[in-house]
Amino acid sequence: MATRQNPDVVIRRATPRDLPALGKLGASLVRAHYEFDPQRFLPESPETASRYGSFLGTQLHDSDVAILVAEQEDVVIGYVYTAIEGYDYMSLRGPAGVLHDIVVDPEHRGQGVGRMLLDAAMAFLKSHRAPRAVLSTAAHNETAQRLFERAGFRRTMIEMTAELDD
Repeated sequence: MATRQNPDVVIRRATPRDLPALGKLGASLVRAHYEFDPQRFLPESPETASRYGSFLGTQLHDSDVAILVAEQEDVVIGYVYTAIEGYDYMSLRGPAGVLHDIVVDPEHRGQGVGRMLLDAAMAFLKSHRAPRAVLSTAAHNETAQRLFERAGFRRTMIEMTAELDD
């Protein structure tokens, strides 16, 4: 599933050799969300990158999952993690493609890499006959929200959080 939409960036399926880079990017996602709202999101720890990479490694061979990387000059600069999922009564939704992660290295943002990853994820979901795609994005992540809206996503849920400790 290697795709070339930009002469400098290749979108391809992740392999086990990509896991350290994926872990670092996943840790950057954790860090960014924690900075958005430290009461809601997990803090980064010294183990976050290795644990994130290890988790993504468990998903590589699932036929209902796609972990795709954006690579430039043999360096992974972003990834998307999406999966086909069935009914989810807690979310009140039927079968769908769920976009779990999309992250681009900060030095490579604003160059269309996120859109390339999103388009590749959507192509995977369509090829697996997902009837729709759903995702969650941090309330403060306006850049990502603009990307998703331009790609045809609409707002359907709002998560709200209340702290229960004194």
